[in-house]
Amino acid sequence: MVEKVIKRDIYDELWRDLGKKEFAFLIGPRQAGKTTLMKQLQGDLQKKGEKTLFLSLDFEHDRVFFDSQQAFLRKVELEIGKKKGFVFIDEVQRKEDAGLFLKGLYDMGLPYKFIVSGSGSVDLKAKVKESMAGRKRVYDIHTISLKEFINFKTDYRYEDNLSEYFTLERGMLDHLLIEYLNFGGYPRVVIETELREKIRLIDEIYHSYIEKDITCLLKVEKIEAFRSLIKVLADQTGQLLNYSELSNTLGISLPTLKNYLWYAENTYILERVAPYFRNIRSEISKSPIVYFSDIGLRNYSIGLFGGLARESDMGFAFQSLVFSILREKLRGTNAEIHYWRTKSGGEIDFVIDYGRDTVPVEVKYKDLSKPAVPRSFEGYIEKYAPARCIIINKNLKASIKVKNTEVLFLTAWDLILKDL
Repeated sequence: MVEKVIKRDIYDELWRDLGKKEFAFLIGPRQAGKTTLMKQLQGDLQKKGEKTLFLSLDFEHDRVFFDSQQAFLRKVELEIGKKKGFVFIDEVQRKEDAGLFLKGLYDMGLPYKFIVSGSGSVDLKAKVKESMAGRKRVYDIHTISLKEFINFKTDYRYEDNLSEYFTLERGMLDHLLIEYLNFGGYPRVVIETELREKIRLIDEIYHSYIEKDITCLLKVEKIEAFRSLIKVLADQTGQLLNYSELSNTLGISLPTLKNYLWYAENTYILERVAPYFRNIRSEISKSPIVYFSDIGLRNYSIGLFGGLARESDMGFAFQSLVFSILREKLRGTNAEIHYWRTKSGGEIDFVIDYGRDTVPVEVKYKDLSKPAVPRSFEGYIEKYAPARCIIINKNLKASIKVKNTEVLFLTAWDLILKDL
């Protein structure tokens, strides 16, 4: 039986950059597909006749080669020689002083291209950033995106003509959207077809994260408090965080709470979105909003994995989905994603901040019969006069003018294809 492989959109970028001398650094959550990407790269390189070596610090028999740079290079030279080759290092966060180890290899001017992956360790992220400045290209590897999910589910028949597919197959798309909102994008979960196995896999991923990344790598005390924090945050997706209230609810100090939030963010489980403001007196400027990197993991942590039913539950999941689409489309740009709230009650889910201009984005998990501008948009347009605003909804594609601002009504499918 041939194992199913999900094509990743970032693969072409990784392949194109193999000629660059900087280390290729793949980072992201555990089991998001980094190792699979590296194995695919290795296989395609070998087909071209290139020499490669794959070492993983997850394997005990490979760890001996990382005792020193000299031991490592002896292994590389044995397998590849002293000429051009490609060296893959998987799970490098398990190497103590990984940043200095890699920096030393880079500074030797070796003829090898290094492709390195890491996940989970806050120390790794901080130390590699410091040690490898100017020596690395970082590639964020998230779980499977909605676009990748659709292509996989349709056996890649329409990957070159998604626009027409999105137009003609709305019934099937609704079904696939509900599946994605329920189960998320971890590759193994996506590939599995049986509900029982999907639940087993997401349970394994969740406990692996808590037991390996949090307990072992980060030495977090009061692990039950950390688990409770993840559950509370999952139940508050898209809502303002009240630090004091969270601290009291969980029975931990405010500094500990903020420390745990930092851990969760830097192990790629969630992302904090800060407010957008220019007038600090009238706009909320402190409390962040949290979105989980994967909707399925968020659902599992609150007992809704595969069980989203209420309109409000679907709405929060849909809002998380739009955040992940925006994040992916803005990757590699200087744009930042914020939210907007005013003390008078005005609110907009997302504000894309390009510096000189902004694009507010409102999310509505609804079928709209006609284009109607929310009151919050009217307030934002009055205050900031953006060139355009976007309302993401389930069915309507339209455009209207409010003063000099274009208000676009788009579906999630339109957003996937649209340049921002």
